[in-house]
Amino acid sequence: MTPPPTLSPTVSTAPDLVAGFPFPFPNPTYRYTTNVEPARGVVTTPAGQWGAAVVDVDSAYGEELAERAAILERDPSRHAVLPHMQVACWDAMLCLMRELALSRPDAFALEVLDDLEGGSRAAYRWRNDLLGIDHTFVLGDASTLPDEPLRWITAQVQEDVVLLDERDGVLWGDAGVVTFAADWSFGFDVGMSFLEIHGPVPRIHAEGVITRAHEFIKRLQPNETYRRTNWTLTVHRRLDVSTETYPEWGPDRPMVLTVDDETFGRLVHLRTEVQHLVRLPESGAVMFLIRSYMLPFDELARVEEWRERAAAVIAELPEDMADYKGIATYRDRAAAWLRAQAPTP
Repeated sequence: MTPPPTLSPTVSTAPDLVAGFPFPFPNPTYRYTTNVEPARGVVTTPAGQWGAAVVDVDSAYGEELAERAAILERDPSRHAVLPHMQVACWDAMLCLMRELALSRPDAFALEVLDDLEGGSRAAYRWRNDLLGIDHTFVLGDASTLPDEPLRWITAQVQEDVVLLDERDGVLWGDAGVVTFAADWSFGFDVGMSFLEIHGPVPRIHAEGVITRAHEFIKRLQPNETYRRTNWTLTVHRRLDVSTETYPEWGPDRPMVLTVDDETFGRLVHLRTEVQHLVRLPESGAVMFLIRSYMLPFDELARVEEWRERAAAVIAELPEDMADYKGIATYRDRAAAWLRAQAPTP
């Protein structure tokens, strides 16, 4: 066998990241569905729980924000705002600040200081103790912020953010900051319709899944918040597996077939996306949040219910779906590896 590759630094064994991991398989088989549910419901798992917060803050906070900053420095196309989305960006910023304060009131606070111009604008004080930020700004006045509002607030959350504008009954991805895409490109997709963005996904068009999702999102009312999960497998703990960086991570897929079992368990990660949909109250835009969580197989296998279920789902997954998710080359070994970790009777 070839020597094990150099492993990327990882925080994925931190206890809170295991306890809070959103395991994505409620059933022994997986097919694309809209699978939306109201947000904030707590989901209890064999390892702990997840789901109480719309914007989650965990022990990877500092590391992931540093990674986001480095990605944006290298590739500014990961941040885009079409001109008509300025109000939506301010709307999203306030919403994310409020969600952070709800999630961690010990570390974040948003305070209204004064209404200006007869209540049409307001001055706010924002405090982020984790990053040492204490800043006063006027809503809608870009000169009072250190950066464009969406970029500034996404430097303080672990979620990727896409803002969907609705025009003539169609949703359009017209703004966002996406640094942790899983095999897609926000820079390519910006300005496209929701249906066009999801064009490459197998089955969802023929089965009507994406059309139902589109209609559901359009029916969202101001401040309504829903969530869903998605998943894939990733080699190494790579948050950025966007199409722009394919030359960096694409070779990992065949490489993982050549390593020994111990290395395989450390390299291959189950990656869950918790996706939230929020209808913003002032602009009417829909904020699409994507938070990516990763757990290496060697940690996953220690939770027996997770090990059994993940092995069953991966083994049964139809070939076209496995191919789209990029796991076709090593999914048989992944399922076999998980089954081989069964406790000895």
